[in-house]
Amino acid sequence: MSQFRPWAFMRRVQYAFGFALFWSLIGVGVYFMWFYTPSSCFDLTQNGNETGVDCGGGCTRICAFEVIPPSLIWADSFEITPGQYNSVAYVENKNQYAATPELHYKLELVGKSGNVIATRSGSTILPPNSIYPIFEGRVFTEVDEPVTETRLTMEPANLWLPASIGRGQFKVTDIDLQSVDVRPRLDARIENTELVGAEDIEVVATIFDDQGTPLQASQTFVSSIPARSERDITFTWPQSIAKTVRSCTVPTDVVLAIDTSGSMNNDGGEPPQPISAALAAASTFAKQLRDSDQIGVVTFATAVATQPLSANHTSVANDITQITINPSDETGFTDTAGALRAAQAELESLHHNENARRVLVLLTDGLPTAPGDTDAVTPAMAIADELDAAGVEIYAIGLGQNVDRAFITEVASGERNAYFAPSHTDLANIYNTITGAICESGPTKVDVIAKTTTNFAPLR
Repeated sequence: MSQFRPWAFMRRVQYAFGFALFWSLIGVGVYFMWFYTPSSCFDLTQNGNETGVDCGGGCTRICAFEVIPPSLIWADSFEITPGQYNSVAYVENKNQYAATPELHYKLELVGKSGNVIATRSGSTILPPNSIYPIFEGRVFTEVDEPVTETRLTMEPANLWLPASIGRGQFKVTDIDLQSVDVRPRLDARIENTELVGAEDIEVVATIFDDQGTPLQASQTFVSSIPARSERDITFTWPQSIAKTVRSCTVPTDVVLAIDTSGSMNNDGGEPPQPISAALAAASTFAKQLRDSDQIGVVTFATAVATQPLSANHTSVANDITQITINPSDETGFTDTAGALRAAQAELESLHHNENARRVLVLLTDGLPTAPGDTDAVTPAMAIADELDAAGVEIYAIGLGQNVDRAFITEVASGERNAYFAPSHTDLANIYNTITGAICESGPTKVDVIAKTTTNFAPLR
């Protein structure tokens, strides 16, 4: 029977421990060399001190559940040419320091029929702590009907990053809206107020009326703005925006088209009515125009006569009161089409102020007439359509109990621009209403917003 030797046992334990330690170290080395992946912010696993998968904790990326989702303030579309629109949506990011470089969205334009007639998808950046525009230009509709609603849907943003600077980085000054009727443009100066430069800056300008309703929008890009420096920027539109920008800060060129056919004497009296009341009301209208406005006059019966646009409102007002009905027109015709064409020529002449909206106020007591069986109504309505499409705002006044209401409404630029005066005593109030309708009492507001990803924190 062998004797137990403690020292031999301990030696065996040491040998076994050393052997196990050796192979453990070899295994650990192989594992770290070939199989181990250190925790990171890109391993699709929540590890380390992350509060979510690859977000929060030591990761630059902010977890989506820690972010307030962006919200839609409003969306609208503005017709640029028939069937072509600029669409804008204002989106608010309430997060103080969280921004996303990739917010995916879809815009849908809904027509008068209730159907979606245009769709545009895209993505944009969303800086922190303010309201920012999403702009889509040259959106073409699939059918010929007006857009009545614009919808914006946003996908949940997958990537949120800290952003050191928001909307306050850029300051816009010297905003100047000019040539609103002929070659609309908006000039402004944008300043980068920060100590770091900015690149790839998207800038959107939106024009609002005095009630805060958006009227038009445009977009431009600036490649770079160095730190603490300025750049001049310009926004343009392909055709007149004078018809939508109704602020009184925009001047107006007005042509009064006055029916002087024989029927305008039918009420008799001394002075003869309704022509005398019509001329008095038109004369008062001329006197109420602003200094920056111009006014011209077209009279029409069998023949048409034009008095050019003038800024001398008092002189034109006095001339209006001197208009008389030619005795030969007592049994003549009413050349309304000729009057509309003459007004169109004057509003497109060299007399027209290119920074002014164009307005035509037509007064007539009946349908157009011409010799024989000639159709005088269809040409008049066709020219009215031309004027309206060219950006001329037409107000039509139908005088008398039996005036053709359908014709007056068709000639006017929409039902709201059609007025009816059963009696000549109603004319003064109607002209006064049109004076207020031509321009809004409050100023036009121009909102110019810039955004860039320059100050988004890089991923690490």
